[in-house]
Amino acid sequence: MSGNVFHGPAAFQVGDHNTLDVHHHSHHTHHTHRITPQAPLDVVADELARVVGAQWQEEAGLRRLLEPAPLPVRWRVSERKAAGRIGGATAEGARARFVAVPGVSQVTREQLRDGGGLGELHAVYGGLASGRLLLIGPPAAGKTAAAVLLLLDALAHRARIGAEDRVRVPVPVLLSLEGWDPGAESAVDWAAGRLTREYTLFHGRGGRERARRLLEAGRVSLFLDGLDEVTGRLRGAMVSALETAPFRLVLVSRAREAVLTAKKARLGGALALEIQAVRPADTAAYLLNRLPADPSPAWRALTGRLLDQPDEPVQPDRPDRPGSVLAAALANPLAVALLRDVYADDGPVDELLDAARFPTPTAVENHLLDHAVAAAYSPRPGLPRPRYSPETAERTLRFIAARLTQDGSRDLRWWHIPGWTGPGPRIIGVWLVATVVCGTPGVLLAWSLYPTRQTAVLSCFAAIWGGSDIARRHAALSVPQPLSSAGRRDIFTRGTIWAGITQWLFVGTMLCLCIPLVLSIPLLTDDAPPLWFWYVVTLPLGFSEVLVTGRGYQIVTGAPVLSVGSGRRYDSVRERHSSPAVVDSRSVGPRDVWRHHIGLRLFLGLLTGCALALYIGPILAWTQYPLVGAMFAVTAFLWTGAAAGLAGNLAVATALTAVQLHAEEGTPVRMMHFLEDARRRNLLRATGPVYQFRHARLQERLAVPRE
Repeated sequence: MSGNVFHGPAAFQVGDHNTLDVHHHSHHTHHTHRITPQAPLDVVADELARVVGAQWQEEAGLRRLLEPAPLPVRWRVSERKAAGRIGGATAEGARARFVAVPGVSQVTREQLRDGGGLGELHAVYGGLASGRLLLIGPPAAGKTAAAVLLLLDALAHRARIGAEDRVRVPVPVLLSLEGWDPGAESAVDWAAGRLTREYTLFHGRGGRERARRLLEAGRVSLFLDGLDEVTGRLRGAMVSALETAPFRLVLVSRAREAVLTAKKARLGGALALEIQAVRPADTAAYLLNRLPADPSPAWRALTGRLLDQPDEPVQPDRPDRPGSVLAAALANPLAVALLRDVYADDGPVDELLDAARFPTPTAVENHLLDHAVAAAYSPRPGLPRPRYSPETAERTLRFIAARLTQDGSRDLRWWHIPGWTGPGPRIIGVWLVATVVCGTPGVLLAWSLYPTRQTAVLSCFAAIWGGSDIARRHAALSVPQPLSSAGRRDIFTRGTIWAGITQWLFVGTMLCLCIPLVLSIPLLTDDAPPLWFWYVVTLPLGFSEVLVTGRGYQIVTGAPVLSVGSGRRYDSVRERHSSPAVVDSRSVGPRDVWRHHIGLRLFLGLLTGCALALYIGPILAWTQYPLVGAMFAVTAFLWTGAAAGLAGNLAVATALTAVQLHAEEGTPVRMMHFLEDARRRNLLRATGPVYQFRHARLQERLAVPRE
């Protein structure tokens, strides 16, 4: 700057849309560049894309879909009556319901004629005029794997597109259809609720509304898995409800269930693509790429038999050529992956060529499924020794599979584990421990104040009754409970903290002014408590206000004095204060929810006991004796902490059930650790906050009692 003349860029903001005009001056030219910052919804969409990408990149790695290179995905337009005419999906000569996403051309009938692979699948997804895609196939055909790879391709394409076009590329999100009641919730309402529960980006005040706006604007595309896992009538209701959904859809289902559903309710404009069986040559190449350069004779025999087959898909239900039983058994990605898991580089894999032992493809597949758990938990050179033995792992997974099959579900919700066995032993144990540990200080306190036989009897009965109440609270968790999966930032928001501070200061100040007047005690006499005393004893009220105005209100439910405001009538206040100052964007998995309950919610429950002790103890210590106040404080802490922190905690109930199951069924004591370990070994997978078996066939096989 010289002579008060500024020779740099000048910026100013104009208009209602935060448009920034930047003017560059020079001696010869004058340039104006218009920079438009991202709209709030654009920022949310981009952050959701980042979180979904990280989530499924990790999950795809655990499912071994990325490294080493997966089996090729091939598809054709299905000839089954699972959808309408192709012309309805491509909208040739008619107005398209969805324009093609930037970088992808509109799909035509000619492009669909010969089918294709994963690249062509993304072109169909992004260019289909109807925006309705069905991925179908027989069991274990790799439909979900294809959907996951398609999702990652869609995210990669979105990342490559320029910022101006990116707003027209929807963010793909994969959800399970289990648990949706179309009669009670519309597709948008249900999807918004699921996004709110599974992604912390939508936690807190206004989160559900942000999710709804993304869905209504078509900024999200839903990949919906598990249509074949719900009952027939519910499937039809779901398809009908999805008819008017304002976003792109990819539905994943077994072919048989898709055809049955289409007889009652057909998704208008949907295109049904059938995932093709794996070709024998592709299977052989996949296996050889993972073997040493000079494979063992057993592996050479098996891959040689596959290479002798024609280079065309083998129908698993009609193997009609020599050696085609093996090719038909290995015509799906699940069986191929299991084969590589079960047999080592020097394993006797050629035993599968024995037609007498394995006369059908099902026999081969069952053999591989029966050895999957043992293979996953067998020691491997260069890897840490498994924490659990193959026998323990198989016994546990068989028990879990049988229980889920009995419940008619594929979703393993860890907070439902307390209902897997009779609660009687736990009730008795909790009752005894609570009576002895929590009741003893109360009995001693009563005896010290009134040392009579009647006092001892009454205090003992009170301890027994209190222990039974704690046990009843614990037993209530044996019935399936809704999951409270709020995170730390949902409980401790800027609004809840300020509400707590305001409540504390207001009540403390009012006591400072009112108590001396009521008791006619001058403030400055020796008998009056100091001013700080009232702020100390009212601090617990501020703590309870933080919880009841946030998402931790259930923790203080039932606590004397502190539970005021924890009822449903306080929901409007709670919504007003539940906007997190900083959003911790990530997907919520089973382990995250478990850690939240066994960590933060348990700690806050015990802290509730401390709060009540701090509220009661000092008052009694000042008005009576310090020892009396201390004993009252200990008693209040034990009973309230046990009720709020232990008896009402889903993670504690699950941990105690795991101990009981260990004694009754021989399952691991640390059940959650085992489940996460099984996921790491690709026997389980995570879908949101629930676990599922790697494949429905694995659950079905493990649920069958051993002969």
